[in-house]
Amino acid sequence: MIFARRFPGFASVQGPVHLGLSDNWRQIALLVAANMFVGGMIGMERTILPGLAEAEFGVTSKTAIVSFIATFGLAKAVSNLLVGGFTQRFTRRRILIAGWIIGIPVPLILIWAPAWGWVIGANLLLGVNQGLAWSMTVNMKMDLAGPRWRGLVLGFNESAGYLSLAVVALLTGIIAEAYGLRPEPFYLGIGIAAAGLAFSVLFIRDTAAHLSLETAGVPGETAGLSGPMGVPSSFKANFADATWRKPYLFGLTQAGLVKNLNDGVAWGIFPLYFASQGLALDRIAVLVAVYPLVWGVLQLATGWASDLLGRKPLIVIGMVLQGAAISLTAGVHSYGVWIGSMSLLGLGTALVYPTLLAAVGDSVPAIDRASFLGVYRFWRDSGFIIGALLAGIMADLFGFRPAIQLIAALTVGSGLLALFTLRGRQNVPGIT
Repeated sequence: MIFARRFPGFASVQGPVHLGLSDNWRQIALLVAANMFVGGMIGMERTILPGLAEAEFGVTSKTAIVSFIATFGLAKAVSNLLVGGFTQRFTRRRILIAGWIIGIPVPLILIWAPAWGWVIGANLLLGVNQGLAWSMTVNMKMDLAGPRWRGLVLGFNESAGYLSLAVVALLTGIIAEAYGLRPEPFYLGIGIAAAGLAFSVLFIRDTAAHLSLETAGVPGETAGLSGPMGVPSSFKANFADATWRKPYLFGLTQAGLVKNLNDGVAWGIFPLYFASQGLALDRIAVLVAVYPLVWGVLQLATGWASDLLGRKPLIVIGMVLQGAAISLTAGVHSYGVWIGSMSLLGLGTALVYPTLLAAVGDSVPAIDRASFLGVYRFWRDSGFIIGALLAGIMADLFGFRPAIQLIAALTVGSGLLALFTLRGRQNVPGIT
């Protein structure tokens, strides 16, 4: 019994089940900590890989360089799409642990890769790791918190992941500047992967009972979706609803896709663009880290703000701010201005990222939530593929600045589309 209390992941018997922050704050806090390891796995690549492609593998095409992001996005998108079905067969905790097992080889492959194709393969595994592990931290927090503070807990979840990403991106850049691009920066990744697996096994317990409690208390029809109470809708119906059939869900999905489209550019193109302007790797690492650092910190407040103010205003304003920041980055050649534009990009992303997840959760029945979130995250992470390849091709043909400005325009356009498709308060529970 003492061992079960100390390591709740091993506990087979739980006490009375309740929804909400006060009853579940310990497990929510543990899931926040778990997502820090998940975010750190992306951070170990964020500064290093674009330069590694040119320096060690002789890859010069911008399209080829960002292929690792497209591969990552494809694997993560497909994993997100499948994870809704997985939750009908496996517990969320088992899926989380499976994601970590798949992620363990990634830093080892990056250390020993003899050719760029091995790096592409490592990013396939990383995409699956992120699709399974990050998805489960999102779904499990939603299960525990209940509907009223969904935005708040997702803000904490996304904040933890992206703060960790920023810190690890900065650390790997500093390590690479001091010791070289390989292998020293990826030693950090080995520790993160091992710690993430151990933490999930020892401390995280499943949330099936909380999901059952929420499902039992929710009417069978939510926002015109789903069938009888307790009966999940078909994957085909959920995919159609989230992709085109329900305008407000389409508005959320397209905003998520464009958000990760511009994140693919920030990940793959910005480091190359800054290097082309003569910046050293340690200064590039600072710029690369500022964006997710601001993004991560502010999500502590923006998720909660969306619970109070509604989802739509934050989504529309956030998308427009991101577009303005991206355009400013390409339009001005100044390290100080770039610090400001990366901070503005982080602010815009913080307004949007947890809010989109919460808005999807608001708009669908609890029993179908994992499936709908899987479809949303499939399209959102497809943005990595589209953004990386589109920006890479444009940069090869016309240069960095036109490629970046195109992404800026698409981002502003997405915000305007959200303005006309999302509902005024976007179904925030408890707000009329």
